[in-house]
Amino acid sequence: MMDASKLRAEAEVLARALPDAALQARAADTAHLGAAGRKRAGTGEQFWQYRHYAEEDAAQRVDWRRSARGDELFVRETELETARTVLFWCDPHQGFDWAGETTRIHKADAARIAMLAAGLLLSKAGERVGTLGSARAPGFGRAAGDKLAEDLLGANSGGHDFPPPPKTQSMFVIASDFYDPLEVWRDRLAPLAARSKEGVLLAVSDPVEEEFRWRGRVQFSRPGGQISRIFGRAESIRAEYLARYQAHFEALEGLATGMGWQLVRHSTGVPVRRCGASLKHALETFGARL
Repeated sequence: MMDASKLRAEAEVLARALPDAALQARAADTAHLGAAGRKRAGTGEQFWQYRHYAEEDAAQRVDWRRSARGDELFVRETELETARTVLFWCDPHQGFDWAGETTRIHKADAARIAMLAAGLLLSKAGERVGTLGSARAPGFGRAAGDKLAEDLLGANSGGHDFPPPPKTQSMFVIASDFYDPLEVWRDRLAPLAARSKEGVLLAVSDPVEEEFRWRGRVQFSRPGGQISRIFGRAESIRAEYLARYQAHFEALEGLATGMGWQLVRHSTGVPVRRCGASLKHALETFGARL
């Protein structure tokens, strides 16, 4: 697992390589007053434009200073400001913080870099970012990025139990290899899905898990797990393994779709930039589904 300074540096490099994030405001139940201008008139603090007074406007809306320049009445409009809240979570299981080769990035680190990069872009755009289960409130700005980096590394994770949903409306990004049984994930995610139809399952895997390269006598175990099995001819189970592997992720995608969420898959055998771009696109897609 990389330290906070390296994580922040890698995420900043990735964030600079991606276009700015632009979540679109949706219904009031997922939008909150905040600092992100939406380039149209609405509730906010920043001046947007003047327009001519209409009969349906209340008298107190007239800007008398601007109107005094001529014979017409003008209303001062402010820019609609909304801020979305996006909460991230990285699976703390030892099996996720693992790489198939010493020269390859750990699955969890790839997820952390992609999530932190997305968080930095969202924060820059005025959205609130934080970690699911953290005692710290979501925020924006550089301080929010620093806190997000610390929490993604587990400094304030509050244990290894899956956290409960927050009280406020949020978007969610849940990162794991998702190798626990589908029923376990369904139970974990159901409370979040009941709170929000906007979420991303970020599934990160290692090439050796995807391709099953083992041959001969091999002992299999998952770091941090209790189960261990030995196969005398590992290649004999490759076909069955790959079929079950594919079926598992097809079922996981079905679970995500059923919740109204999206599944984003990433292999640590390809650059993490692809993961960051895919995650960013998935989050922006939700705002477009009006």
